[in-house]
Amino acid sequence: MKRDTHKTDVIFRYDTTKGFNGTIFALFPHEVCDSAGNVTSYQHVGQHGSADYNWSVYKSRLAKPNEYADLKTELEGLGYNLNVVYKQNKDKYIKSLKEVRK
Repeated sequence: MKRDTHKTDVIFRYDTTKGFNGTIFALFPHEVCDSAGNVTSYQHVGQHGSADYNWSVYKSRLAKPNEYADLKTELEGLGYNLNVVYKQNKDKYIKSLKEVRK
């Protein structure tokens, strides 16, 4: 698959909740997917979905590079040109939210 030319910010998280403990997932902190303000997420099981950014961060920890390597490779295989970040840039988030709510 051809890689996107747009750099997509991504945060890789390690789920710490009971039942999902250890699941690695990706949050796209500046890709608002609905008018409620949820952001796009991705994981091996379930693929793309929406997520409440603050709740997801509260119930997880940052994933280490060796923990998210497989998921990063999978996303790049789908064509993503990833920029790994560690927190949400509120200005970018608000800009994306305004676009969705137009």
